[in-house]
Amino acid sequence: MTRNIKVEQISQQPIEEQMIELVERKGIGHPDSIADGLAESISCALCHEYTKRVGTVLHHNTDETQLVAGRSRPAFKGGEIIQPMYILLSGRATRFFGDEEIPVDVIARRTAREYLKDVLCNIDVSDHVILDCKIGTGSSDLQDVFKRKVPGANDTSFGVGYAPFSETETVVYNTERFLMELKRRIPAIGEDVKVMAMRSGDSINLTVACAMVGKHLDDLNDYMETKQEIVREIEENVCSCAKREVKVQMNVADDPESGSVYLTVSGTSAEMGDDGSVGRGNRANGLITLNRPMSMEATSGKNPIRHVGKIYNLLSTQIANKIVAEVDDVDEVYVRILSQIGKPIDEPHMLSIQTTVKDGANFAHVQSEAEEIANQWLDDILVIQDKLMKGELKTF
Repeated sequence: MTRNIKVEQISQQPIEEQMIELVERKGIGHPDSIADGLAESISCALCHEYTKRVGTVLHHNTDETQLVAGRSRPAFKGGEIIQPMYILLSGRATRFFGDEEIPVDVIARRTAREYLKDVLCNIDVSDHVILDCKIGTGSSDLQDVFKRKVPGANDTSFGVGYAPFSETETVVYNTERFLMELKRRIPAIGEDVKVMAMRSGDSINLTVACAMVGKHLDDLNDYMETKQEIVREIEENVCSCAKREVKVQMNVADDPESGSVYLTVSGTSAEMGDDGSVGRGNRANGLITLNRPMSMEATSGKNPIRHVGKIYNLLSTQIANKIVAEVDDVDEVYVRILSQIGKPIDEPHMLSIQTTVKDGANFAHVQSEAEEIANQWLDDILVIQDKLMKGELKTF
């Protein structure tokens, strides 16, 4: 099969040599990430149920999930939720297949409850959350294409990916992940963490916003001491691995003199004031990277069979990572994949690979190896679908 794959060498200043780099990650308890996680978990649950009942994945998209913040009264040693957060489970899904009726609403609500219990350990789902399911019926003219071995693209759209992570990107990603491990020892750490890095030259400034859980803190002094301990842990366990100097600041809006600090009941700002929507948070690689190309497509909740806005963002990242890992003399790789509606997803309208290479590199060799890797991944595109259906690939 001959595919439209173009590999070109580009001349640009590598990300590590640029003066300013800005990177962000929203943690799993951020309202936008909660929406992403709910949408993706419901999609996976529907894939499992469809396959069990009718032997194939039917049309669905659950990527319109919305979260409206509640109201709370945080306090040391306790606090309470005054008004529950409201979550609208929305999108489209196939409810009928022949004589078989699929209980979409029941599956969606059950999955949402289980996901919230897993992610937000300080939330009482029965009292603190209103789950409203308004998932519509999928379009019947889209359902037959799901039976094809390699389906046609649902849209004319594109996905982008790059590799490798820069040092700043790695620090940001690892900081949020580390805090979710650290909360086992310091339960005052909430799941709503946002990490923003600003690298200026060889200095990385890390601003961490971490929702603190009031019931695990005795008073303001305990809060301040715990905050200092968290900063020390980040410096010792994440920042020490960086070659550059990293300065860590946490909850910089705190005003201890007035008693105003980032205190919550549940560990997420969704309890009071912060709403969430699918696609407003991390891109498919788990970061928001202003120095890199990004797609505006929301990946979470879109069906994993033919929605190229989802598949191509993840596929392009896999291709970029493999090229960096296996092709000598490559510094940075950027992959862009464009579809045409209705055309097989393993035959993109264009797959563009842009690389920066080391001085003296044999670009003809780089070009050949990169194209071969891209073709291998397109041949195995059903692997991406399978991993997504099983929840084995992260989408935010």
